[in-house]
Amino acid sequence: MSDMQETLLLGSDSIKKTILHGGTGDIPRFITGAKVTFHFRTQLCDDERTVIDDSKVVGKPMEIVIGNMFKLDIWETLLSSMRIDEVAEFWCDITHTGVYPLVSKSMRRIAEGKDPVDWHIHTCGMANMFAYNSLGYDDLDELMREPKPLYFVLELIRVHQPSEYSRESWALSDEERLKVVPVLHGQGNNLYKAGRYQEAMQKYKEGIICIKNVQTKEKSWEVPWLKLEKMANTLTLNYCQCLMCVEEYYEVIEHTSDIINQHPGTAKAFYMRGKAHMEVWNEAEARQDFSRVLDLNPAMKKIVKKDLAVLNMRMEEKNQEDRNKYKGMF
Repeated sequence: MSDMQETLLLGSDSIKKTILHGGTGDIPRFITGAKVTFHFRTQLCDDERTVIDDSKVVGKPMEIVIGNMFKLDIWETLLSSMRIDEVAEFWCDITHTGVYPLVSKSMRRIAEGKDPVDWHIHTCGMANMFAYNSLGYDDLDELMREPKPLYFVLELIRVHQPSEYSRESWALSDEERLKVVPVLHGQGNNLYKAGRYQEAMQKYKEGIICIKNVQTKEKSWEVPWLKLEKMANTLTLNYCQCLMCVEEYYEVIEHTSDIINQHPGTAKAFYMRGKAHMEVWNEAEARQDFSRVLDLNPAMKKIVKKDLAVLNMRMEEKNQEDRNKYKGMF
């Protein structure tokens, strides 16, 4: 078969498909809720066909649920043209590849065992993306600045129909998602009380993802959106409380600052950020945050007074230590 016949245009000249290895049986049913497992390799269209990502190198195939707002929806279109065990190469122009760097960042963070929740992008949608200059990976930053056509080499492993697997929270409908949030919240609180902070964080994070998924369909800053935002912020602050317990203070500062930038009246976020600053010896920032707490919520006066007393004592001890250290030097 000549290359010309192998190259199928999937109803558009912005995608070209070449089958590298034929699959078996009929094309599976790709209905909403079906779980698709596949390997992927992403390559630049340069002479070297530079590889950007390769799930086989990571050693774990990718899974997506059809119709579930996966950020790179073009993959759903490509996969639904394939048979089981088929390997195909798709050339996609930049109308389809613009968001790839964001998706890649999430996938890489998961592969590295880090938190895939991209708070900035979830919180304020695509517009905010450009306010953050770096994705933390040079090759992705380059692609972000200058989107390029890409090759996706996909290998379809299996398709599970919705009735054939237990549906996890990310495969739920919006209504189901919102029902699951208080359950996750409660489980998180119980785990937190039991001192199982990592597991509690997992529950809070799942809750946040459920809320954010529903929130993307609402109009920003309108009442339904704000209600969801309030729920998400509550869970984020619980998440930060766990981070405090495992001494991840800089991450607390990052998440609370996100909330404060969006909602400058959140006393609890200022309070938690103040506590985190205190732990990493940012005295001026801690004092500033605590004084904002008192402005916003005078009822917290007693608790803040206690923290300020601890801060004063610590700074005094630190200054004494520094004095002793330097005394011996001169």
